Amino acid sequence: MPAAGSASVGTIPVQQLRAGDHAFVSYDGDDADRDVVSAFAWAGLAEREKVLVLAAPKLHEDDVWDRLDAPGALLGAARERGQLVVSSMRALIHPDEAFTPQRQWQRISEETDQALGEGYKGLRTYIDMHWVGDLNADVEMMKWRESHAHHLFVDRPYTEICAYDSRWFTPDVLTAMHEAHPCRLLPALGALHVEHTPGTVRLAGEADLATRQEFIGALHEALRRLDGGELTVDLSDLIFLSAACAVDLLRLVPADGRGRIRVRCGPVPARLLKQAGADAMPQLLLSEVER
Repeated sequence: MPAAGSASVGTIPVQQLRAGDHAFVSYDGDDADRDVVSAFAWAGLAEREKVLVLAAPKLHEDDVWDRLDAPGALLGAARERGQLVVSSMRALIHPDEAFTPQRQWQRISEETDQALGEGYKGLRTYIDMHWVGDLNADVEMMKWRESHAHHLFVDRPYTEICAYDSRWFTPDVLTAMHEAHPCRLLPALGALHVEHTPGTVRLAGEADLATRQEFIGALHEALRRLDGGELTVDLSDLIFLSAACAVDLLRLVPADGRGRIRVRCGPVPARLLKQAGADAMPQLLLSEVER
C-alpha cells in the first residue's frame, strides 16, 4: 500500500506535484520522459526550490541538459548558481560504492537541509531508476527502500519522482512500485486520466482538443451508470479545461431530472463553466476546491 504522509494521492499530472509528494512514473522510450523531467525541473525553479536531477547513467551530462531545454538563459543562470544540479546516484552516495537505503536516505536528508540552508524553499529530486543496474543493486532492497521512505517526506519540503523504464524492470516490479508510491504521474504532458468509481468520475490532466473525445467518452460512461441520485464529476486535478470541453460537459447533463450532477473543480474551470451557462442549470451544482 502507498505510504502515508504524501501531499497528493492518486494519479495526477506532474504540474500538480507539491512539496511532500513521493511520485511514481514509468516510461517506455529513450526520449519518453523528456517533458516530465523538464516540467518538474522548471516548476521547482519557479517555486524557488533546489532541483536535483539524477538521470539515467547511460546519458551524457550534456544530453541531460538538452532534455531540460538548457539553451535558455534562465536555466543557465539556475545552473550557474547551483539551484539546478545534474548528478547521479553514484555521486550522491559517494564515497560509499554500494547502495543501501540508509545511506541514500542520509544523503537526501543532508541535501534537503543544504537546500534550506542556501535559502531555497525545499528540494525536489528526479531519480531515474536505471541506477539500480548501474550500481548492481539488489532489486528487493530497492523495493524495500521505496516502500519505507515516507519519513523523508513527512513535514519536510522534499519532493521526489522515481522514474522506471518499463523496458528494463519486470512487470511485477513495476506493479509493486506503482502501488508503493502514494502519488502516480501521468507519463506525458497533455494526457488525460480517467477513473470511474461508484457515483464519481475523476479526470486528471488536460481536457482539450487532443483529449476531447476521451473526455466526452468518460462523461458518457459515467452518465450511463447513473440511475438517479447524484454523480460527482471531479475535475479538481485538471490543469486545463478548454471552452469546448466545458460546453460538452454542460450539454451532456441530463435535463429530464434523472439525478443531479455535482462538479468539483478549481476556480478557473468553475468560472469557465459559469460563463458557459452552468448557473442556469438547477440540476448541476458547482463545488469550487483549492489544491
